[in-house]
Amino acid sequence: MTHGLPDFTSAQVLVIGDVMLDRYWHGTTSRISPEAPVPVVQVTGREDRPGGAGNVAVNVAALGAEVTLLGLIGADEAAAALRSLLAHRGVHCCLERLPNIATLTKLRVISRHQQLIRLDFEDDFIPAHGEALLPAYSTALRGKSVVILSDYGKGTLQEPQRLIALGREVGMPILIDPKGADFSHYHGATIITPNLAEFETVVGPCPDEASLVWKGEQLRQQLALKALLITRGEQGMTLLEQGHSPVHLPTEAREVFDVTGAGDTVISVLGAALAAGGTFKEATLLANQAAGIVVGKLGTASVTRDELQQALHPRAIRRGITSEEELLHFINLARSRGECIVMTNGCFDILHPGHVNYLAEARQLGDRLIVAVNDDASVQRLKGKNRPINSLAQRLAVLAALHDVDWVVPFSEDAPARLIERVLPDILVKGGDYTPEQVAGANAVVANGGKIIILTYQQGCSTSQIIDIIRKNQGDAF
Repeated sequence: MTHGLPDFTSAQVLVIGDVMLDRYWHGTTSRISPEAPVPVVQVTGREDRPGGAGNVAVNVAALGAEVTLLGLIGADEAAAALRSLLAHRGVHCCLERLPNIATLTKLRVISRHQQLIRLDFEDDFIPAHGEALLPAYSTALRGKSVVILSDYGKGTLQEPQRLIALGREVGMPILIDPKGADFSHYHGATIITPNLAEFETVVGPCPDEASLVWKGEQLRQQLALKALLITRGEQGMTLLEQGHSPVHLPTEAREVFDVTGAGDTVISVLGAALAAGGTFKEATLLANQAAGIVVGKLGTASVTRDELQQALHPRAIRRGITSEEELLHFINLARSRGECIVMTNGCFDILHPGHVNYLAEARQLGDRLIVAVNDDASVQRLKGKNRPINSLAQRLAVLAALHDVDWVVPFSEDAPARLIERVLPDILVKGGDYTPEQVAGANAVVANGGKIIILTYQQGCSTSQIIDIIRKNQGDAF
């Protein structure tokens, strides 16, 4: 696995832990409530995602590995939504349904990429309920390559020692994302992955790498671990492995939007890579790359194999004329690098200095510029039967040749609201006398945390004026 990615399809991973549903309500804020000094959010979109151990399982599945998830859920609407989401993402579920217990649910209200409040709906699972998973766990161990225990301290993993012992009986590597101030519960596991705050809560402050390594090695030996992986936020990661020198990896994050679920991503990629035959060091390198990608996304999110491949082997993303589906792929690659996406649209029938200056100004707002172009039929509907002057192919070719334009994509509707809602650029640009509310797709972009920017219209430059001048001069010799 020293070159490229492992064959994740050969990996068989078992995940057990605190399963939860993450809910996101997106909206705009423009005023303060008269009832209390809090913002009023006009909810424009709702989204559900698997959280906790469910997010770990989804991350494993996103890499192409086979994954089975064990956990506890309630007998409620949230449980049904969670089952459906997990099945849709290719996770094989063995979820124990408990009557009179609420499915663990976290509701986040978000505006402009900022989390305003989180509401938790949960009942602690008593130890007796955790024991209900033991028969299914023993059965699910068969044929697996790795077991991941995802502990969020909600009660599913009240007695991890029994799970560790059962795994060790069949020679199964046990990976644990720990919780709490007592790591002795995880004695005998293969590797645990605390973050720096969790680690220092157990061993005390570590003002430098020397003390981190010394205290980490003491903890590794006390718990009889083969390895200890400490995730250190902006300082990267440190791997302490039995019989090997410490490995310190710098962070791979380009821009941090949200650290929610970053620990889930680390242990899922670590587990999938080990299950596919990688060493601890190789698996940690991949987990570090994945963490750098996922913190650039909003909320609990997963990292795909393509994104991980791109991060490991950066290459130039093809520019120029593209289809809608290709464009979405290129955007995902660009965003995995932390790049800001700008988008605009128009007919661009006869390219003139006003267009060129406008596109140059738009490009300065971000890292990538998308130009969506009306097809010939929509131009005729908008401009009249004698338009366009230049065909769609000609207009696309001219725009694609501009240095400031990254991608040119056609659309067939009069306005590109549908396309914009799929792309969801970070910045949507329009020129002329528009107001932000009049821009097609603006509501979706703003609800997703993006911005609408209106650029100044350049007087004296328009396609209609150029056409009028040509018509007046048709009789001249030149």
